[in-house]
Amino acid sequence: MLPYALKEWSVAIDALIQGETILLLRKGGIREEGKHFAVPHQQVWLYPTYEHQKPHLLKPQWADQVTTVAPGWHPNQVTLQAWAEIVHVWTVKSLATVNALQPFHIWNQQFVTERFRWKPSQPLHLLLLRVHRLETPITIDWQPAHGGCRSWFKLDLPMHLSKQELTSTPVLSQQQWTTLKQAIRHQIDAIDPDLVKSAAPWQGNEII
Repeated sequence: MLPYALKEWSVAIDALIQGETILLLRKGGIREEGKHFAVPHQQVWLYPTYEHQKPHLLKPQWADQVTTVAPGWHPNQVTLQAWAEIVHVWTVKSLATVNALQPFHIWNQQFVTERFRWKPSQPLHLLLLRVHRLETPITIDWQPAHGGCRSWFKLDLPMHLSKQELTSTPVLSQQQWTTLKQAIRHQIDAIDPDLVKSAAPWQGNEII
């Protein structure tokens, strides 16, 4: 059973589960460990968040799916629908590189520009995911430990869950996923060939 969760906008998780994207753009929250975004976990639950979702930062088809909530709001219960393998992480310092990936994610140009300019001394991280959807979603109670502006937290799931209840299948077939991954890598390579070749500690290494 996976011990850690990655927090992400609910609309982004929906897009991952629907196979509409395999890419996340992250700089992290204001309470990240060490005050810098990092990717310490390879396999994680995808934990949906709602408070910071902003329709004006999404492409139209995704903006229509967001209902704005009040600051501090959270559901009493959270449904986990999927987990993901973080297959590759690129740290990007060029806005041109991110712009070239516009067709591959759900955010609009304003989001990309704002993310890139926030904390300009820190790079933007591109996370390439292999998503696995649970056959039966898991509903858990919201806990204070799940809150806060941070990307990762330890998630204690009910001990009674069986292997059958945790059964999952990849959202995309191996061929579909590989084709999309190669298209993303091609776009990055066209702008910044050195980025594709670069390697940070485990973040720059292919896992599958």
